[in-house]
Amino acid sequence: MVNKSKTFFYSDIPLAQRMRPTTLEQVIGQTHLLAPGAPIRRFVEHGHLPSLILHGEAGIGKTTIAMLLADAVNRPFYPLSAINTGVKQLREVLDAGQKSGQSGLDFAPPVVFIDEIHRFNKAQQDALLGAVESGDITLIGATTENPSFSVNNALLSRCQVYRLEPLTEEQIEKLVQRAIIEDKFLSKLNIQLQATSQIAKLAHGDARKSLNLLEMAIQAADHNQSPLLIDDELLSRVAQTALQRYDKDGDQHYDIISAMIKSVRGSDPDAALYWMARMLVAGEPPEFIARRLVILASEDIGNANPNALLLADAALRSVKMIGMPEARIILGQVVVYLATSAKSNSTYLAINKAMQLAQQDQSPVPLHLRNGVTKLMQSQGYGEGYLYPHDYPNHYQPQQYLPDNLIGTQFYHYADNQREQHSFKFMHWLQAQSNSNQFNDE
Repeated sequence: MVNKSKTFFYSDIPLAQRMRPTTLEQVIGQTHLLAPGAPIRRFVEHGHLPSLILHGEAGIGKTTIAMLLADAVNRPFYPLSAINTGVKQLREVLDAGQKSGQSGLDFAPPVVFIDEIHRFNKAQQDALLGAVESGDITLIGATTENPSFSVNNALLSRCQVYRLEPLTEEQIEKLVQRAIIEDKFLSKLNIQLQATSQIAKLAHGDARKSLNLLEMAIQAADHNQSPLLIDDELLSRVAQTALQRYDKDGDQHYDIISAMIKSVRGSDPDAALYWMARMLVAGEPPEFIARRLVILASEDIGNANPNALLLADAALRSVKMIGMPEARIILGQVVVYLATSAKSNSTYLAINKAMQLAQQDQSPVPLHLRNGVTKLMQSQGYGEGYLYPHDYPNHYQPQQYLPDNLIGTQFYHYADNQREQHSFKFMHWLQAQSNSNQFNDE
């Protein structure tokens, strides 16, 4: 029970909200974007604000900066959340922006801020394209995910993308000290803060979390004492599970799964087990982990050990059927197996190269590879000259499979692991046998 003494002043508004900056000059951190001469500051100084995507972890000021930018260039501000905004609500805001554009040459488009824009589906993101391109609105999107993967390319091409950085421990300490001095409630208390550095460490660059920790500690302190002591012991006691950095719906969801994948890729089973355990303890669905392991088995192990994909796929099906807590045993086995397996990304690189070329090249299929299922097709040369490999020794006969303009193109390169080198030697043996048979026939 919090001791509500007469000396403690309460507010229904959280400290983090009360300390939200009201000008760009008050923002702590993000100097690479907001300092004099920095990109976003230059926009504001010229009274211009392009559409932006702000990318970074939770609690580092994306929403605040969006609000302040709109205010700095005297634009109306329409905040939306991708979590609870449908296409209908989105179109209403876009229509309002379009109507306000009928005021003539002095029209300044409203700023439409979309928090967690990565949660918008393709239809919702596409709905923004016309308004952004026509200048009816200025879009500012905020995302904790890499926008290269979570925002479609058409929208990205119409926006400037900027990465916001977590606050340093020094910046967090400055923010906490400012709160004690400037907040109208905390400034009335005689606070002796000895846990500044501890708050900075526990916040991990998250400004909102640092202020929440401070507020929790102040609420739990003994208000019959003066000064009001906030030390490391009190902070550790009140924080408890709140200090868990993992949030399965937020940025840590992606940070920790990334750490696990990189640990498996780097052949470190202990680190991989640790990061996976962090997710399981925090309540991450085991199916999510299993799905990522299936992808990893193909991307990072591939043909160096084809059994890796089979085992990962079996684990995914088993985890779905069994569930926690027993699913942890299956996942642990698979993670160790994958981490200690030979690695290769040769097929991953090969399909990426092929996909990239396929976007640029639409060469016709050579006639001999086409299926001549009708007499008309056969009369046009479909299937003519095709060599059926099973009719030849070793079930192999060289012939042209790529279009004329791509002959000699190579996507796949055999990696230096035992299995792929075995395949490499086998293919060379096949080619040598074919050449030998051809020579003998001649």
